[in-house]
Amino acid sequence: MQAHTTLQSLRPGRTVTLVGTLGVVFGDIGTSPLYTMRVAFSGPHAIAPSETNILGVLSLILWSLIVIVSIKYATIMLRADSRGEGGIMVLLSLASRTAIDSPRRRRIIVFIGLIGAALFYGDGILTPAVTVTSAVEGLTVVAPKLGEFVVPTALTILTLLFLLQRKGTSRVGWLFGPIMLLWFCCIGLLGFLGILAAPEVLAAANPWYGARFLIEEEWYSLVVLGAVVLAVTGAETLYADIGHFGVGPIRTAWFGVAFPALSLNYFGQGALLLRDPAAAQNPFYLLAPEWGALPMLVLATVTTVIASQAVISGVFSTTLQAVQLGYLPRVSIYHTSLFYPGQIYMPAVNWILLAAIFALVVQFEASDRLAAAYGIAVTGTMVITSLLAFFVLRKLWQWGWIASLALVGSFLIIDSAFLTANSLKFTQGGWIPLAVGAVLFIVMTTWQRGRSLLASRLNERAISFETLLMRLRANPPRRICGTAVYLTSGRRGVPQSLLNNLAINKILHERVIVLTVIVKDVPWVPRSERIKIRCFGDELYRVKIYFGFNQEPNVPGALALCKEQGLEIELAGCSFFFSREALISTPRPGMALWRERLFIRLARNTESAMDFFRIPPDRVIELGTVVEI
Repeated sequence: MQAHTTLQSLRPGRTVTLVGTLGVVFGDIGTSPLYTMRVAFSGPHAIAPSETNILGVLSLILWSLIVIVSIKYATIMLRADSRGEGGIMVLLSLASRTAIDSPRRRRIIVFIGLIGAALFYGDGILTPAVTVTSAVEGLTVVAPKLGEFVVPTALTILTLLFLLQRKGTSRVGWLFGPIMLLWFCCIGLLGFLGILAAPEVLAAANPWYGARFLIEEEWYSLVVLGAVVLAVTGAETLYADIGHFGVGPIRTAWFGVAFPALSLNYFGQGALLLRDPAAAQNPFYLLAPEWGALPMLVLATVTTVIASQAVISGVFSTTLQAVQLGYLPRVSIYHTSLFYPGQIYMPAVNWILLAAIFALVVQFEASDRLAAAYGIAVTGTMVITSLLAFFVLRKLWQWGWIASLALVGSFLIIDSAFLTANSLKFTQGGWIPLAVGAVLFIVMTTWQRGRSLLASRLNERAISFETLLMRLRANPPRRICGTAVYLTSGRRGVPQSLLNNLAINKILHERVIVLTVIVKDVPWVPRSERIKIRCFGDELYRVKIYFGFNQEPNVPGALALCKEQGLEIELAGCSFFFSREALISTPRPGMALWRERLFIRLARNTESAMDFFRIPPDRVIELGTVVEI
């Protein structure tokens, strides 16, 4: 109790948490004013900066922020947490609970959810590449001759950014938070001053201007929607990063800082365009006074680098949940905060992400070539989120059919319109996040199916504990001192490693524990529900340890809890037996041969169970067995 009180006293205060939230969560959406209005009114697919068009686009941007970010994510989706955790995998687990009695519906929900998770990874690769490259390209405004150094500089900045990840998101957030707070204050002030110069721009707050624009422009409005959606990129991160800072700080940061500042700046840019349509070439920078252009350029350069942090944090959270739920192979996971268990660092994911981003930057070189793909992954994930939210609203929250369909239908209409608009950019780079998503989807579904097949093959060889006891009593083996803990993924029967040890060595420890680690589809399992023990007699025990998908699977620490149920385990006298399966691809029914080979390769490169479960290596014995998939 004293230790718990001490931790609570050291927990970061509300102000510190709020500043950290700004740095980690709102970097992506906070930098959207840099390019959203410019893309809409300049470039190859721009519309004329007439009063009707300006008010129409501005109205669409404002109401997209209200409906998608403020209502859908900040109000609705932040409620769809699971014991303080959020993100697409949490939403998938919540939606899956609504289909316990319907395997077919559950398969559909899992299929939809994995598509959303895969698209989120596509966004996670694309966002840092676009934001950092665009930041470095901004430096050429001051020194055009530095253009040839854009790519090397971008790669250097990306490397430094990913090196910072091992420090933890709380430290990164505290480093970036004050800069983002300054950024929002500056863009909000500039927007306010711009509105004072042309207050008639406030008429765009009327949604009729946006609706009239869509009606009058007809099919060409889809092209414009491809620019408008840039204003809400990063909205998914509000939901994905609940576990890093909590619902309260995220909502406070959005409604109290980010949303007012963004709205003011967009309206300020609109006011500038009403006064000077020629400012469409770069309304963000031209909104600033002449003396403030250079400081804003420097601040914008730093801020756009920060924008990628939001997605990186979301990728770590999603990967942890996918690993624990059995959709991705085990990877090394390090918790970087005593106060927020959701703050983690994954070396393998960190460097794979960096390598993929490097490839994009080197291949495409310029941010405008990458920007065409920017919205597809985001809007695709938004559509998936809306679909999964329907099951949560209808089944878990017990909303009526009419209310559920009305709310989710409204979201889907908007999300689908944005997705359709961005799909027009497929050949211009939109295929990138879709290709990344397709690869991740194949990996996740292959790993999930492969693990199911492996468990099925092992169960074919398993015998019951009752059968084992009959054999032991009929032909007693030599019992030796100590405790043997046999880890197995199977939830029933005797593991192959125990049978192999008994057949080869003809001995059995005086106490035998068959241990299974089970990850439930909740973020946290309380201490009182962590252990289940069953004794079969003759010192043969079946122990199941339950973790949530956001908990560190520390087996030695969990085994110490067995004492509370009358089974005291002295870890110093324990030997841990693992079964190392040598997997062989065969034509047996199950998966296509190429997927079987992919699963085998993934299994060979996964982190060892010994390291993942925090078991001392000097207490581990591995026994091999061949399994045909």
